[in-house]
Amino acid sequence: MSRILIISSGSPCRNPRPLKEAETLGRAGHEVTLLTVSESPALDEIERALVAGRPFRHVSVGKNPGGPARFFRRVRQRLATQANTAGFSTLHSLGQVGPLRRRAFALPAELTIVHNELPFWIGCDLLRIGRKVAADFEDWHSEDLLPADRRGRPLARLRQLERHLLLHAAYTTTTSAALSAALAARHGAPPPQVLTNSFPLQSDPRTGPPGTPPAFFWFSQTLGPGRGLDEFCDAWVRTVQPSRLVLLGHPSPGYASRLLARLPSGFAGRVTLRSLVPAPELPSLIAQHDVGLALEQSSIVNRDLTITNKILQYLNAGIAVAATPTAGQREVLARVPGAGRLIDLASPAAAAAMLDELIGDRERLVAAQRSARVAAESIYCWEREAPRLVAIVAAALARPAP
Repeated sequence: MSRILIISSGSPCRNPRPLKEAETLGRAGHEVTLLTVSESPALDEIERALVAGRPFRHVSVGKNPGGPARFFRRVRQRLATQANTAGFSTLHSLGQVGPLRRRAFALPAELTIVHNELPFWIGCDLLRIGRKVAADFEDWHSEDLLPADRRGRPLARLRQLERHLLLHAAYTTTTSAALSAALAARHGAPPPQVLTNSFPLQSDPRTGPPGTPPAFFWFSQTLGPGRGLDEFCDAWVRTVQPSRLVLLGHPSPGYASRLLARLPSGFAGRVTLRSLVPAPELPSLIAQHDVGLALEQSSIVNRDLTITNKILQYLNAGIAVAATPTAGQREVLARVPGAGRLIDLASPAAAAAMLDELIGDRERLVAAQRSARVAAESIYCWEREAPRLVAIVAAALARPAP
């Protein structure tokens, strides 16, 4: 088989898509190396346990720089961010590309698959020296984040990299038909092939009656503004059916207290804040709840178009879904309408009525939960995506390098 190099600037325990890709291609018989960047000693320990025994090699660069090296890295990144704000586009504001680039050039491969922003830069450099490169657009990086967070980002340079890869990569993939069509239209390129962010079917989906009262569940790496939680709470406090709210994530400074302060005491007492759990524990935790909240905001182009991990993990866990009407989430619920409801948080009263309707009839809620699991089994599971990935890679390997 072939040597395949997968490059991601995210930790495997926080960025599961490259991990699933490496696992699938390794099991298909390829010699796979997953190249990532170390984020912290604590995550390094989690990664070692996560990749142990898997059919690929994991290489992590940039571990534990010394005091002066760490200082100069931070200074360089801060100066690069200031340069972007002043109109001078540089990708060095996004992280330390040097160690990742050097290792990528040193590792031989018949195909290199790049994920995330800095690997996109490396992928374009590899194309220029004749290497065969594919690109996965899990996110539309130049169209992501809130306006305040976009300041200081090299948006023009990111758009150049995205266009180059869409036009010249051996193949491109993305997460939804909506995002595929938008990328193709923006850059006059062939539409990327769609591989959803689905997961292998978990063996412990939700069973049994809904909780008393039913529990809404939301999770992310960061618990903070711009994730739809404030708007959801404005609707939730208008509901009349009893329910609980469980939020999992690392709170940004002061956010949790501000969120709770905006709730009446009768609702604030029904909120549970949970710390992050290791990735293998998350599916069974999700299955302990009743309704998963997918609160992506359509005002952010990327979040409007993509299909995120959340909604597909809820289906896998066998819990009903309450989702905002982004293009990506409409795409999912159009195929599996019985699995949940679309809620428009721009109208808190209407959203509250939809939430009450979803949890107020226990038989209807159980039916939605069953529909969610059937949707995962029949459409949105990695068991159905893995053979497609293997076929896409085989076709790319059969073609000559550029």
